[in-house]
Amino acid sequence: MTDDPGIEENGPGFEGKTVILSGGTSGIGRATALAFARQGAQVVITGRNLAAAEEVVRAAVPLTGEITFMSCDVSVPDQIGQVTQEAVVRLGRLDIAVNNAGCQENRAAFLDQPLEVFDQIFAVNVRAIHIAMQAQIEVMLAQGGGAIVNTASVSGVRNPNPGFSVYSASKAAMISLTKSVAMEYAPQGIRINAVAPGRVETPMLRASKVADMATVAAGLPLRRLGQPEEVAEAVLWLASERAAFVAGHVLAVDGGFLAQ
Repeated sequence: MTDDPGIEENGPGFEGKTVILSGGTSGIGRATALAFARQGAQVVITGRNLAAAEEVVRAAVPLTGEITFMSCDVSVPDQIGQVTQEAVVRLGRLDIAVNNAGCQENRAAFLDQPLEVFDQIFAVNVRAIHIAMQAQIEVMLAQGGGAIVNTASVSGVRNPNPGFSVYSASKAAMISLTKSVAMEYAPQGIRINAVAPGRVETPMLRASKVADMATVAAGLPLRRLGQPEEVAEAVLWLASERAAFVAGHVLAVDGGFLAQ
């Protein structure tokens, strides 16, 4: 076993594969980038936090693969396509794209959420995915195929916690976009899927102030929070040839949350 929980050394194997992963400097993105690198992939992570990115790059040094960083603010449309093009030049091709960057509003009642918040959340959680997939699919069509995994959320399916109406709506929109685009490009050899994390111990969850972590964990059938590495396992499976017959699927990694 490796030092990170949940990542098996005999995983799917990504030697020679190239990956671009947005929001790769913390939480689920960091765990996923390191998981790909551990399996031999060449990974470009994007984000805005240079110090955090440098830590991820250093953590990958002893691994089989390699992680490099490119700065990108996914709320700025022009940066998304540009960073994709530059990543392809750096990597030589694009086998896998993981659209993981996302944000959540401050918890507040629906009537207290201004339009500016709606625009910000949808810009990052929906518009950025739209732009990114257009750039990624264009590259993948030219090379004959690829795999895309979008990070959605169980909140896009069901969210019993009031105060995050915009986030929930944005993730529902992302799920619909993922399924629709997947059906269009599956015949051309591009598999598009999504993961829907539940209550996973990340900086976003800790900042949400829904409740204390013990209370959140007690409300799940497995009676514990998920770990970023466990979501990373799901992403790697969806991106691998082991999931070659999976397209347009949303894989919940939620400790049983949606089954309640």
